Amino acid sequence: MVTAIALFVLLLPLLGGAAPDSKEYRKRPIFLDKSGGFSVGGKIINNPIFPNYTLSCDHGYMEYFIPWRPRKTSLVMWHSSSTQVWQNRWDGGEGYKDMFLRRRYPVYLWDGPRVGRANWACEPYYYIPSYRDQGNFAAWNFGPSYPNFWPGVQFPTWDHEAWQQATSSRYVEFDTNKNVHLETEAAAVAADSGRLGDSIVYLTNSASGLRAQMTVVKSNSTNIKGIVAYESYGCVFPDTANITAGEPFGPMIVPLEDFKKLARLPAIQFVWGDHRDDTFPFVRQARQAAKLINQYGGNAKLFFIPKDAGIKGNTHSAFADMNNDDVADLLDEFLEEYDLDGYDTNTDDSMGDFDQEWLRQDTKRRKLT
Repeated sequence: MVTAIALFVLLLPLLGGAAPDSKEYRKRPIFLDKSGGFSVGGKIINNPIFPNYTLSCDHGYMEYFIPWRPRKTSLVMWHSSSTQVWQNRWDGGEGYKDMFLRRRYPVYLWDGPRVGRANWACEPYYYIPSYRDQGNFAAWNFGPSYPNFWPGVQFPTWDHEAWQQATSSRYVEFDTNKNVHLETEAAAVAADSGRLGDSIVYLTNSASGLRAQMTVVKSNSTNIKGIVAYESYGCVFPDTANITAGEPFGPMIVPLEDFKKLARLPAIQFVWGDHRDDTFPFVRQARQAAKLINQYGGNAKLFFIPKDAGIKGNTHSAFADMNNDDVADLLDEFLEEYDLDGYDTNTDDSMGDFDQEWLRQDTKRRKLT
C-alpha cells in the first residue's frame, strides 16, 4: 500500500487567525510516497600503515523526495553554496523543493563530494578561513557592494537575520578544475544508475552550472534531458573551438564528440537575473557555449528574467528570491514546452481522494472567512 505523508504546514496561518493570500491557501498539500537518501560514487582506500583499515570517501550524497503519483521528470537541485538555497526563500518562506513537490515532481538535493553531507575526502586538505561574508553580498548580486542593496532587489532588505541566514548556510567550496572532475564523476554515476529515473533535469546555480554540463559529458546514458542553469559560472567547450581552458570557473575543454552530448539534450537554458548583460564575463561565456551547442544541433538559450519575462529585482539565486513564485512559473513553462512535465504512464494529474478531501475542507474554511 502506498504511504502518503501530508504536510499541512499551509494550514497554520488559518489556525493562527491570519488570512492567507490567494496563492497560499490554494496550494495543494504535499503527499510523499517516500523520502530518503543515498551515497553514490567515490572509492575505498586502504590505510598505508594498516592496510586492513579502509576509508570510504569522495562519494556524493543524494537526498530524495518522491511524491505520491509523481511526474516522470526528476528535478535534481544542485547548489554551489548549500542545499539550503533550494529549501527556503531568503526570508524563510517556501523554496523550490516544496514548490515542485506540490507540483508532483520528484525532487533530489545533491551534495557533491567533499561538501555538505558528503565531506569525507580521500586526500588531506587544509582549511583557512576566507572571511568572505561581505564578498558573498556582491557575488550573489544583492547589491554593488556590502551593505548597499540594489533598489527593488527581491531580498528582504529590512531583515538582517535573513542576510545572516543566507551567508551562514554556505558550505566550504572547492573551486578547482580537479574538484569539477571529482564532483561530476560521482554525479554521472548517479545519473547512469537509474536511481534518479530516466528523465532528469538539473536545476543549478552558479558554479554548479559548469558541473552539470560536465556531468552530461561524462554520462553514458540518455537519462539527462535538460539543464536550467541559474547564473552559470562557467561553461564547457569542444577542443576544436580554439578556446583556452580556465580555472576555477571554466572554460573547460572536452573532446568534440563528448561536447556533442550537450547538443543531444532536449533543452538547456541559461537564466540571468538583474544587472546582467554582455559586459558580464559569464554571460559572454554562456552565449558562446550556447552558440556552439546549437551549431551541433542542440537547443541552448539564454533567458534574461527582466528582459524576457518582465520580472524585476532578481539576484544570483532567483529561485530563492522573494518573487520565486513568479520564477517558478517560468520553470513550469520551460518543462511544459519541452514535454518534461508529463506523468508516468501509470498515473495522471487527476485528483485523488486525499486531494479531494483537502479541497473540500479548504472550501469550507474559505466560506467561514
